[in-house]
Amino acid sequence: MTITDEQAERFAETFNRLVDAVGSAILGKDRVVRLALTCLLSDGHLLLEDVPGTGKTSLARAIANAIQGTTARIQFTPDLLPADVVGGVVYNQDTRAFDFKPGPVFHSIVVADEINRASPKTQSALLEVMEEGRVTVDGRSHEVDRPFMVIATQNPVEHAGTYPLPEAQLDRFLMKTAIGYPDQGSLVALMSGTTVRDRAALVQPVIAGEAFARMAAFATGVTVREEVLVYISQIAEATRGHKYVDLGLSTRGCMAYVRAAKTWAIAQGRAYVIPDDIRNLSKAVLNHRLLLSDEAPYHDITADQVVDEIFETVAPPMFRNSGAAEDQNLTRRRGAADSADDHTRRRGEPAGGGGVAEDLTRRREDPTVVDDHTRRRGTPGYGQGQ
Repeated sequence: MTITDEQAERFAETFNRLVDAVGSAILGKDRVVRLALTCLLSDGHLLLEDVPGTGKTSLARAIANAIQGTTARIQFTPDLLPADVVGGVVYNQDTRAFDFKPGPVFHSIVVADEINRASPKTQSALLEVMEEGRVTVDGRSHEVDRPFMVIATQNPVEHAGTYPLPEAQLDRFLMKTAIGYPDQGSLVALMSGTTVRDRAALVQPVIAGEAFARMAAFATGVTVREEVLVYISQIAEATRGHKYVDLGLSTRGCMAYVRAAKTWAIAQGRAYVIPDDIRNLSKAVLNHRLLLSDEAPYHDITADQVVDEIFETVAPPMFRNSGAAEDQNLTRRRGAADSADDHTRRRGEPAGGGGVAEDLTRRREDPTVVDDHTRRRGTPGYGQGQ
């Protein structure tokens, strides 16, 4: 499926309307809202490591209202059981059979509040539904509706009585970020509207859940050139070989990275991914997947610093110009080539067997040939307006 520029622009318009709707409940957090919606459209899950009272539950409820979905909140505690999360079977006296009673994961947006306070057994109850979109109870599988996303939260300042998430479960979260405290202007606006206790409840539907699911499927058709895929693989190899990293980006993480980049690109109104998309999503996608070595804290090395160093080391791919800009550039060069040939003919010399014009044609037909001018400038000439 080829996505046209017009289709990409319509997608971006709808995406921006969703951002505005959710942003009316979460003031001053445009990037966080965009990351959350990108995560949902990419069939991923979001991990928020943030202090209490920053609006994590409000974010989930605002997104659910904007897409006409449902939301559920699970407070994870040490005594929480797997059946409290996924549901269980209950005996029905009328039918004299056991019926399945769905748990809170059968909602569009599920908030797993303070997920690290539950036991590993209960945490693992989310693994199947996060990866496969279904739960298995009493030998029977039950599919969850789409769209579906888990927004899990952790408290970064209180670790007593908690169970750190294992690497296998961290890798199932597409992104990790933090909402953080609002800026002064947003905080003043929130305080001036204290008569409204639940701003998320005021968010009006922008799109139906079925249409949102179609948007997610549509985003998978965004073009990702092989050079960008090689770029991601080089980043993955750099994380695995870094001296302060014991565990780098996994294969599943690379695939999730591509899905997120596709959604991020079309949300900007483009039908193709550029290296800047990879860079913009880097810390949200990579940080929680990097297991730093024991030596890292002694040298004050953080995941942010490792990611920055990797992107300074791994050079982004360089592309030749394409689209309308390339057509105009090619026309100018062909005109210059014709003038050169005329001048050569006036001097009584052969036109060079098509020399410059032939070379331009070859460059246009062979996408692997990089424009010399672009190479000399050291800038990527990929995509329209890039």
